[in-house]
Amino acid sequence: MTHSTIFAFSKHVGEEVTFRGWVYNLRSSGKIAFLQIRDGSGFAQAIVSETAVPAPVWESTQKLTIESSVELTGTVSKHPKKEEYELQVSGLTVLQIAQEYPIGKKEHGPDFLLNERHLWLRAGTQWAIQRVRNTIINATYEYLNKEGYIKIDAPVLTPTSCEDTTELFELNYFDEGKAYLTQSGQLYLEAAMFSHGRVFDFGPVFRAEKSKTRRHLTEFWMMDAEAAFVDYIGNMDIQEGLMKYIVAAVLERNVVELGVLERNVAPLQTAVTKPFVRITHAEAVEKLHVLGSDIAADDDLGADDETILTQQYDVPMFIMKYPAKVKAFYMKPDPEDSSRVLCSDLLAPEGYGEIIGGSQRIDDYDLLVRKMEEFNLPRAPFEWYLDLRKYGSVPHSGFGYGLERITAWITGTKHIRETIPFPRMINRITP
Repeated sequence: MTHSTIFAFSKHVGEEVTFRGWVYNLRSSGKIAFLQIRDGSGFAQAIVSETAVPAPVWESTQKLTIESSVELTGTVSKHPKKEEYELQVSGLTVLQIAQEYPIGKKEHGPDFLLNERHLWLRAGTQWAIQRVRNTIINATYEYLNKEGYIKIDAPVLTPTSCEDTTELFELNYFDEGKAYLTQSGQLYLEAAMFSHGRVFDFGPVFRAEKSKTRRHLTEFWMMDAEAAFVDYIGNMDIQEGLMKYIVAAVLERNVVELGVLERNVAPLQTAVTKPFVRITHAEAVEKLHVLGSDIAADDDLGADDETILTQQYDVPMFIMKYPAKVKAFYMKPDPEDSSRVLCSDLLAPEGYGEIIGGSQRIDDYDLLVRKMEEFNLPRAPFEWYLDLRKYGSVPHSGFGYGLERITAWITGTKHIRETIPFPRMINRITP
């Protein structure tokens, strides 16, 4: 007898196996019971026939409820028409009979499901989303390590922000004064870059922005990367390579999950095989005017503008060289037009919008000081950051991606709140 998982059933067709899991669903037809079992690795149907099992096994089967936990023994068989595997049960041990499960087959509203998030995570679609998310995380580490990056952990508690403090969570830090929950590890990564050349971090970040759109969370996971001797064009090349690697990994490793989600994989396959679009902010504004937007020439792109643009292309698109006034102080001015900066935002297709933001950083000490003055930033908290331009400064670039936004696009999930295990929003901090 083999101890197995549902994921490995294909390797054990015709063999007797034992595994443990939960009754995801069940139905009975006379003397046959059909159990939908989830064991963490996947889902499978277990068939219990009254005439094929001892009487105590059949009696135990009749007592099962949704989400009861069981140990099953039986022979693995392949579905005659589908790439699915079943278990012809010979033995069943009940580990626990679950109480009446609060999430039924009927439609439930989002508030109810979010209140029951600790249980909703067991649903098939939610199971699939989190497993795709896991692949995205692992693929990110693989690609960046392959490209010479090492992981550096930036602090969660910071004395300053990367941009401004108006949308940060503020707290009193003992006798040291004000501190903030981080919105990005970028500044600290820039320091580590001078030691290691290419570095990245990956962790939770926090924004106190009072927004209720489908693209916003107050706590989310972000990957920041910084690389020495890379300009803003090379920075986009790295981002494009990363995204192609991630999407290819999901297509290869999450076939079952994408099927559960009923995700149309054609757009993902296109993103892997075709070059990403690259246009300037000025060109994007021109296109938006033709498409009916009233965006001004020096405005940042809003969510609606991003949606309109991404519906025009079948691959992700870089928007380059935004107006300096709508971007952060550390971005290097465009030498051809100082009113713009050498930056880019990567927008996902199908209306999903921004998933990565990046730029070449200012590497000149005097220019960085002037930019800080223009942005009315206090000098003292940033002295350590200015030091980086005094001792061995080099051209360098970096970017940050939002894990939940990438997960939403790849899985085809409309609302970002389903792409993180326990969402935190301006109106929700439980469970």
